[in-house]
Amino acid sequence: MTLFENHHWTVIEREAWANSRERYRQAILPFTTSFRERRARGQLHPIYDFLFSYYTYSSKKLEVWHPGFGVRLASAGESLMSDYLHSAKYEKGSDGVQLAGSAMRERDIKQLLWVRALCNTILSRPGRFSCFGLHEWAMVYRTEDIRHSTPLRLTHDQVADVVEKSSLCCSHFDAFRFFSPRASKLNILQPSSDGRIDNEQSGCIHANMDLYKWAYKLSPIISSDILGECFKLALEAREIDMRASPYDLRELGFEPIPIETEEGRSQYQILQRAISTKAQTLRHHLVDAIEQILSQISESAKERILRQMSDSSDSSTVSP
Repeated sequence: MTLFENHHWTVIEREAWANSRERYRQAILPFTTSFRERRARGQLHPIYDFLFSYYTYSSKKLEVWHPGFGVRLASAGESLMSDYLHSAKYEKGSDGVQLAGSAMRERDIKQLLWVRALCNTILSRPGRFSCFGLHEWAMVYRTEDIRHSTPLRLTHDQVADVVEKSSLCCSHFDAFRFFSPRASKLNILQPSSDGRIDNEQSGCIHANMDLYKWAYKLSPIISSDILGECFKLALEAREIDMRASPYDLRELGFEPIPIETEEGRSQYQILQRAISTKAQTLRHHLVDAIEQILSQISESAKERILRQMSDSSDSSTVSP
C-alpha cells in the first residue's frame, strides 16, 4: 500500500541551495570542529559537549544540510551533491536530487505523528516556572556520585540545605532519572518515559532543549534549517542550565545564576521564560513542517498507522 497520494516537489535552484548549505555549515562548524578538537585532546567541556555526548546525533551528521522531504535540489555538479548521493535515502532524477519517497518508512510516519502530538500538547499546556533549575542540585543531593568533573561551588551540606528548603517539581523524565535516590523521593512528580506527553510543559528547560533531539530524530525528513535553530536553542538552554547548577564554571567564563538566593531565582525565571518563548516558536515551526509532510501521505495510511499507535506497546517504540 502506497504511503503517498498528494506528492509534489518544491524545486530549489542550484545557487540558492548551495548558499543555504554553506550558510548552515558555517553556523554549525565552530561547535562541531571545536568538539572534535577537544575530544582528540581528551578534553571535555561540561556545557557544550553535552550536545554531542548526551544527545546521540554525531557532529559529522549535524554538519550536513538537508532540504527536507518534498524539496528537490536542482541539478548541480557531482561534488556539490556528493553529501546526498551516497545515502540510500536520496535519489537522483533527470533534473535534480531529492529524498526518495521509498525511503520513508512507516516508522518514520509514526515518529512524525508522535513528535507532532508531543509538540501540540506542550503548545497547548501552560508552562510552569517554579523549578528554578534544581534538577542538577537533585542529582548530587546526599550522594558523593558527582556527574561532572567540574568542582561544586558549594559544599555538599549547602547543596542539601538548598534542596531541602525548596520544592522539587521536575516534570522531565530524562532529568528526573538522574536524581540521586534520596532526591527522587522528594520530587512532587514521578515522571516516566511513557508519560512524556502527560508531563512535559514549556517551562521546562530540558523539554525545550529536547527540541533538538526531536529535530534530529526527524532528520533528514525535516529541513536542517529547523534542526540548526533547535541546536542553537539547546546550546543557549544548556548554558543557563549549568550556570544555575551547583557547579563552579567561572574558570570557563560562566558566572553562576545563584538560585539559592531570591535574586538568583528571579534571574533564572527571566531566562527560563525567554527560552520557553523561543522554544514555543520553534515548536510551531516544527509542527508546521510535520503537517506539510503528512499532507502528502494518504489518509488511509495515516489512519492505519494511528490505529497501530493506539496500542501502547507499539507507540512506545517511537518515543525515546
